[in-house]
Amino acid sequence: MKRRDFITKSIGAGIVAGAGFSLMPIEKAFGGSVYNPAAPYDMVALMGGEAASMFEKGIASLGGMKAFVKQGQTVVVKPNMGWDRAPEYGANTDPELIAKIVGHCLAAGAKDVFVFDHTCDNWLKSYASSGIENAAKAAGAKVISADSESLYKPVSVPKGKTLKNAKVHETLLSAEVFINVPVLKHHGGALASFAMKNLMGIVWDRGFWHRNDLQQCIADMASYRKPDLNIIDGYRVMKRNGPKGVSVSDVSLEKAQIISTDIVAADAAAARIFGKEPDAIGHIKIAGEMGLGQIDITKLNVNRIRI
Repeated sequence: MKRRDFITKSIGAGIVAGAGFSLMPIEKAFGGSVYNPAAPYDMVALMGGEAASMFEKGIASLGGMKAFVKQGQTVVVKPNMGWDRAPEYGANTDPELIAKIVGHCLAAGAKDVFVFDHTCDNWLKSYASSGIENAAKAAGAKVISADSESLYKPVSVPKGKTLKNAKVHETLLSAEVFINVPVLKHHGGALASFAMKNLMGIVWDRGFWHRNDLQQCIADMASYRKPDLNIIDGYRVMKRNGPKGVSVSDVSLEKAQIISTDIVAADAAAARIFGKEPDAIGHIKIAGEMGLGQIDITKLNVNRIRI
């Protein structure tokens, strides 16, 4: 393992211009950020390994999962598994990554680890096709439904400007630890889908967001409950036709990952890798203005790990 400015080659070689994105070289994306191995890291940015192995190295540099999960706690691990798509389409989070995270939570002493997503496609098909259901169960998680309104409870969003109320999955409301594990991909409506966008899968009425300023609603929900840990899966990157994708040709194998406790910083970093300045993506800019996290990654102490 070498800790340095990652690579001199573009992470996004071959990205088509029609997508509106050209993935940025990692050293350029993080080149201005602080690197001080003697200080606690705000973020870990990894490249070059399998999704699960990158996570193992990344979480170790943050003190291990025991820094986030204590003995007897209940954990929600929230992937994106909203689409009836196999892993190679890049529409959902990598299943082996979810399995590895679940295993680390249980090894840290978690009482229960729950995995769910309010899917866009049929939930049974999405859970199965994504590969996440089987992988998470094999690792010891409890994979639960999010397909009935009765599973959601009303909450207020005090800092919300447009989204002032929502119905949130009851399991998250009672969980002591929330780990957010989105996939990094293109999104036709929100421009891009990273950590904040993944919070749509914890609420019942997604339609309200689309009808009432999607970008503001995404930022508003991030103010309700910030995840304890955000792990952005950039192993397979959907470069166009998101969020569902049309074919495997929409996907590029990039082998990247971002880990941070700061959901805004994580999205800002993902935006840079995706070839966009953070403030060019509406909900990231809004969340920064709302004071929900650090949008300027040059102020972050980033541990770069090349595998």
